[in-house]
Amino acid sequence: MISAFKSLAGRIRAYAHHPDPRVAAANAISLLVASNQPFYPLYLFWLVSADVTAAWFTFLSTPLFLAVPAVARCNSVAGRALLPLAGIGNTALSAWLFGTASAVEIFLLPCAVIALLLFRPHERVVALALATLTFCVFLFLHDVYGSPIARYDVAEYAALARLNLASAGMLTAFVAIVFSRILAEAEQSADAARHSKTG
Repeated sequence: MISAFKSLAGRIRAYAHHPDPRVAAANAISLLVASNQPFYPLYLFWLVSADVTAAWFTFLSTPLFLAVPAVARCNSVAGRALLPLAGIGNTALSAWLFGTASAVEIFLLPCAVIALLLFRPHERVVALALATLTFCVFLFLHDVYGSPIARYDVAEYAALARLNLASAGMLTAFVAIVFSRILAEAEQSADAARHSKTG
């Protein structure tokens, strides 16, 4: 059992690995999101309501998150762009499923942050286009989703909003940790290069 788990973990690490640290970051984030999606109905059941029917539709985005590392191997920019696009699509779908009272649109914030961090200065047009898309989805779709599939009472919606706010906060924190590690490694490389020149 342990050996099988180690083998699976090794395969996941190999699938997520990429020599470009920004692509590797996108891969790690996408697989984290995909691995957490199956638990969302459980969170809803435990914290919100026994009616979790709408949550099953959120699995439609899971293949997109899982595909990020594979797409990135073919095209780095496309693979990185797929991550925020999948997040934006999943957020819009969830807003339609659960309604805006669920506060699920808060996930557009980490989508924008991810888009702005994943691309280098010469790729800024892609980053800005994706970040702009997140704000457009909120501005133009917020009032047009119509009646949600899920129907909860005031207390249940409050619990769902807390769940989504906490989840979005944890995702943003994870993204910050990933990119702080990239920054630290870049600083170490720069320091090593300076020392080699002065030495």
